[in-house]
Amino acid sequence: MGLTGNAGLLPVAALDVPVDPSAPEARDWLIEELSKPEYTAAQPSLFDRLSQAFFDWLMRLFQPGESVPTDWIPVAIVAFVVLAIVVAIVVWGMPRLNRRSRAASGLFGDDDTRTADELRRAAERFATNGDWTQATLDRFRAIARDLTERTVVFVSPGTTAHDFAGRAAEAFPDARDRLASAARNFDDVRYAGAEGTAEGYASMRALDDELTKRTPARHESLETGVIA
Repeated sequence: MGLTGNAGLLPVAALDVPVDPSAPEARDWLIEELSKPEYTAAQPSLFDRLSQAFFDWLMRLFQPGESVPTDWIPVAIVAFVVLAIVVAIVVWGMPRLNRRSRAASGLFGDDDTRTADELRRAAERFATNGDWTQATLDRFRAIARDLTERTVVFVSPGTTAHDFAGRAAEAFPDARDRLASAARNFDDVRYAGAEGTAEGYASMRALDDELTKRTPARHESLETGVIA
């Protein structure tokens, strides 16, 4: 009876026997188990790992130990580079190329990138057609562009015609009155609604032709020539 009664319990008891898989089987079971979605979702992302590494490095900077001097090396290098840049700007100013590019783009509030020769040709076309207003504007711009291209005077989008005339007069002192008159003519036509005249344009063209052939008394420095 004991044997018969216990026969039905054998399958259940067999299930309780410990499993002893081989090493390859155990590895496969572990990989299969860890590949389940609930394990994958719980793993830290790349951002989490990078953030943790950064904060671990940051904490080591404020803890005493042998690793502190080594960890401070990157910080010291960055601080030295930043300090060198600041000192260079204080001593020598901003890079000249940036200022030159700004000066080359605008003339008296207009985003005009034409060369002096292009402005002269445009002015002559307007003069031929009797448009003395536009001819006057482009001829004065040609004067300013020519002196800028020759690095005699530098203008930026914030430079006014009056400012330019004063700076140009320092390079050509004997033309001060004519430069001031040309600037007033430009302002009257450009902003006051006055119409250009053949006489005014002829005077401005003569001034332009004269200045292109002359050597300036001095060249204006880039640092004082640009008005922001």
